Amino acid sequence: MVRIPAGPFIMGNDDGPQDERPAHRITLAEFSIDRHPVTNARFAEFLNVVGYTNAAGEHLFDHDDADARVHRVANRWTADKGFEDHPAVEVSWVGARDYCVWQGKRLPTEAEWEKAARGIDRRMYPWGNLAPDRSRARFAAGFNDTAPVNAFPAGTSPYGVESMAGNTWEWVSSAYRAYPYRPDDGREDPTAGP
Repeated sequence: MVRIPAGPFIMGNDDGPQDERPAHRITLAEFSIDRHPVTNARFAEFLNVVGYTNAAGEHLFDHDDADARVHRVANRWTADKGFEDHPAVEVSWVGARDYCVWQGKRLPTEAEWEKAARGIDRRMYPWGNLAPDRSRARFAAGFNDTAPVNAFPAGTSPYGVESMAGNTWEWVSSAYRAYPYRPDDGREDPTAGP
């Protein structure tokens, strides 16, 4: 895991999509975040321990989707050959949350994820303001056409977190709400659901 120091940063920007406006100052406590996204191999290990559904009967993984990269083989969940080190896909929000709990962790909030990705210097991308290219991120690829989680060291965030742009979407604990981000507006209430 990577430690992200406490302090302020500017979240959002004034030039992006309407729901990312306005740019606004947020102050966060110190937190830690995984250096790499969860891989198919690690998520398969989790499924082998806890199963496909949780105690509430909620599905953790969309295993029957054609894009899934983890399947049951000889009664065990196994990452597809060649996709072991790729980011886990077809994971439900509940599955992401439960995986984090299983690891003794939690999903980051939207604000934490953005600070870990962009740092405090208002950069557009984890690596800075240069446009994405194939040395920094997986982009302009087919749906679910992923790359290994450590394939783009040139795209590392200012804190050393990798694969925060491109490759796959990532879950956060926050419910979707337009900016400005306010942790007290209900978006961080886990009882409301994702």
